[in-house]
Amino acid sequence: MKKILVIKLRQLGDVLLTTPLFRVLSKGLDGARIDAYVYESARPILEHNPYVGRVWGFDQSQQRRGRLCRYLYELSIWRQLRQEGYDCVINLTEGDRGWLVSLISGAPLRIGYGDQRWGYTRVVKRAPGQRHMVERHLDVARVMGIFPEREERGLLFALSTQAIKAVEQRVGKQPYVLIHPTSRWMFKSWAAGSFRKLVLWLLDRGRRVVISSSSDLLERAFVKQMIEGLPVLDLGGLLSIQELGALVKLADLLVCVDSLPFHIASAFQTKVVALFGPTSEVTWGPWMNPWAKVITKNFSCRPCYLDGCGGSKRSDCLDAITVEEVQEAISALLIHSTLSKEELSDRCMVKCLPK
Repeated sequence: MKKILVIKLRQLGDVLLTTPLFRVLSKGLDGARIDAYVYESARPILEHNPYVGRVWGFDQSQQRRGRLCRYLYELSIWRQLRQEGYDCVINLTEGDRGWLVSLISGAPLRIGYGDQRWGYTRVVKRAPGQRHMVERHLDVARVMGIFPEREERGLLFALSTQAIKAVEQRVGKQPYVLIHPTSRWMFKSWAAGSFRKLVLWLLDRGRRVVISSSSDLLERAFVKQMIEGLPVLDLGGLLSIQELGALVKLADLLVCVDSLPFHIASAFQTKVVALFGPTSEVTWGPWMNPWAKVITKNFSCRPCYLDGCGGSKRSDCLDAITVEEVQEAISALLIHSTLSKEELSDRCMVKCLPK
């Protein structure tokens, strides 16, 4: 096989969790070109990755156009992908779109998960129970006879020098704690009032606080309520995806919920305290990051993946997390950790992988 296409039509964090698979396939299939087909918004996650060849982007804004325009747009992409003559197409995405692309591609080897058997020439079985998403992705390589070494399984978010310099100019050289309080799905966020108390606690202890979020109106309103009148640096809506990566990389510590910055912290082994509610910390939790602390509550209904209890947009399992618990986790990471990231690099490969 010389040309392989990996499909992951999901959001930014989901795409970042595919990066170990690109590394493993590239090393296991020496000389093969591994391309990616992702949403256009996720292109910055992969565009500088040395193990990724061409990045095909699907523009989601086309879905808001008329049915005919949307169909013609997708048809043009399908035609180009088929003309590439891929030897193998791997679909990591649930749903019909990735499955249809793999079928239309004409690739002799088409690999997908067992929930859509028809049209695949090789099926990846899903293990029962919860399992980290990175390992689920790597099962594709295992089915192909490529078994990853431990040191090959880390996340990779390659940053441009321009992104790093841009962030350094914005934040300066003074150390900072980064708080990313929001998520694309706001039901995964802690209460704004609780985040505000946490910011006040950090400021009282002389910590510099930087805030990040997307430009989404709901997220910006949440942040405004959280920090109004407080002396913090608010970069919400001002950063590219690459610059957000640099902001997480350069932070002393990140506080967040289940969101893209949390996975970026795993890529750079940034100290992070993350609050998990309706989603699973087993499937979506820290990956090979010894500096990660996840705070959850032991509710029998977790993980439910619902948009709040009963669809109410508010989750008891998040409301039950106290400010004091988050403060304790932050103090433990900032005060009691003595080893550098470099010193922990080797040992985290062994300690942080699932048993």
